[in-house]
Amino acid sequence: MWESETESVGGRDYGNGILSLSKQSVKTDGFQLKGNSWYVATDIPSDLLVQVGEVYFHLHKYPLLSRSGKINRIMYELRDQELCKMVLDDLPGGPEAFELAAKFCYGIAVDLTAANISGLRCAAEFLEMTEDLEEGNLIFKTEAFLSYVVLSSWRDSIVVLKSCEKLSPWAENLQIVRRCSESIAWKACANPKGIRWAYTGKPLKVSSPNWNDMKDSSPSRNHQVPPDWWFEDASILRIDHYVRVITAIKVKGMRFELIGAAIMHYAAKWLPGMVNDGSGAADEASNSSNSNTSNSGASWKGGLHLIVAGGKDEPSTVQAKDQRMIIESLISIIPPQKDSVSCSFLLRLLRMANMLKVAPALVTELEKRVGMQFEQATLADLLIPSYNKSETMYDVDLVQRLLEHFLVQEQTEISSPSQQSFIEKNYDGTQRGTGPNAKMRVARLVDSYLTEVSRDRSLSLTKFQVLAEALPESARICDDGLYRAIDSYLKAHPTLSEHERKRLCRVMDCQKLSIDACMHAAQNERLPLRVVVQVLFSEQVKISNALANNALKEAGDSHYQPMVSNRKTLLEGTPQSFQEGWAAAKKDINTVKFELETVKAKYLELQNDMENLQRQFDKMSKQKHTSAWSSGWKKLSKLTKTTTFENQNIGPEHPTAAAEQTRKTPRRWRNSIS
Repeated sequence: MWESETESVGGRDYGNGILSLSKQSVKTDGFQLKGNSWYVATDIPSDLLVQVGEVYFHLHKYPLLSRSGKINRIMYELRDQELCKMVLDDLPGGPEAFELAAKFCYGIAVDLTAANISGLRCAAEFLEMTEDLEEGNLIFKTEAFLSYVVLSSWRDSIVVLKSCEKLSPWAENLQIVRRCSESIAWKACANPKGIRWAYTGKPLKVSSPNWNDMKDSSPSRNHQVPPDWWFEDASILRIDHYVRVITAIKVKGMRFELIGAAIMHYAAKWLPGMVNDGSGAADEASNSSNSNTSNSGASWKGGLHLIVAGGKDEPSTVQAKDQRMIIESLISIIPPQKDSVSCSFLLRLLRMANMLKVAPALVTELEKRVGMQFEQATLADLLIPSYNKSETMYDVDLVQRLLEHFLVQEQTEISSPSQQSFIEKNYDGTQRGTGPNAKMRVARLVDSYLTEVSRDRSLSLTKFQVLAEALPESARICDDGLYRAIDSYLKAHPTLSEHERKRLCRVMDCQKLSIDACMHAAQNERLPLRVVVQVLFSEQVKISNALANNALKEAGDSHYQPMVSNRKTLLEGTPQSFQEGWAAAKKDINTVKFELETVKAKYLELQNDMENLQRQFDKMSKQKHTSAWSSGWKKLSKLTKTTTFENQNIGPEHPTAAAEQTRKTPRRWRNSIS
């Protein structure tokens, strides 16, 4: 029994945890250990050999038969009374518990402590040491110590529950686990102002803590107990027992954010990946220092220490199985309320869940939880590697699902007025509530994520476009982040066609770009020409609207203040960086306009030259065609007249000459027009 803790036991005296019997059938001075065998220090030779594991006990029949129904039955079943040997390999608690039970049977004083009471209670049940055989038997004694001493103590309840890890299913059937869990839950939910028992409040150095060495941790009347005082003590429990404690605490009505902080503390202790990935989950879990948490986990000699330390002889598959069990258990006990745990913790837990192939239903539930508070995420938490057989380096599909869960949750809260009023009443709107501010934060987060993953050459254009267009247009006031992501994607994918580049740039609204982004886009050779023109045009419209608004404002305020020149007023009221950027943008616009006018003038000049050449060509073609035909017709008419005259002079007397002359005439005409 712990000397440092004085707790009421209902007025009953249990001999300070020392069990002894008034009647002794065999006088002995105690037990002696020789090698792997225990001997009773008495002159009477032993007539009973009991083997428990690798340890042998040389005992006597009568002390055990008078108090153990199990040994009575075994002895009755043995036919050979001369050779009394029995093997009790399945005895809960092992040789240590049987040694204490045997000493009790011999009337030797047994010191009951929180470390041995659970094993001794299970061994007494196994040996059937009931009141039917002897009044005040071992079952009654151990049960009384559990009820009146252990359960009334904070420290003893934790130690007993820790010792039950190797006693399943006996400890479960005897309700030791349930009673200790409820005792711990009741004390954890107690008002911190009324706590008068000792607690650690810091990582443990050994598996079985020596509470006497921690008296400085005991609260004094002037010492204020923090609300997370029980985190470290409860975190030494195995995950299944820890789940029992947290479940009991939930029933008692503890605040959900405190339960969430305890879960984060437990994860930081037992899941090394939750800390090694960067951002110190232990600081989020509690205010206590956890710098030695990993060392304490590595020095743990039982339970789940292999999950943290990972011994050389232990296969990695066993470690993965144990860690998977922890993650699945923690997911199942996270309070359903929003912000019970941080979004960063959920994303780190989700990363490990994907890596260890946790049950898909639990992964989906975890993704929904992340979607509820997605606006609190950071870029480092979203860069989750793709553990599946995916081409991309990062799990872009996972971020897409998280964004969809966020939008569904946001739409649900908008459509449910009662839920929205509850959120506005219980949460800070700038950090926890959804709405326009949350969507804007998510939009900036998605743009940063796209900029980071766009450097991956395996990222397809479709995935980039779908993720960029998932948010509504109202979520982005400025598209500079989106333009930065597009430019990064174009750098990493120089082989995109003109059509693909235009398709990529459609996700961006040129009218939402700042002046600096417009200046960069106007000189960006990777962008399609049409996009550059749209950027310049939208910037010109912005400048024109700004000048018009300033002019209207000055005209409207003219009767309140003296008139000043518009340009002077505009320059005086504009920051220097804006003036320089505006001047450079205006210079670029004028340069483009000048080039367009030059190209237009050259085009008109070329068009005039072409028309002149066409007219000259038509004129020359017409003159040549007309002179050839006119000369031919003139010669033809002259020849016709000459032939007619000759025919009249020759007459019918010379037909041969006339015919010959007629044959020659067409030949001369063909030559004249050729």
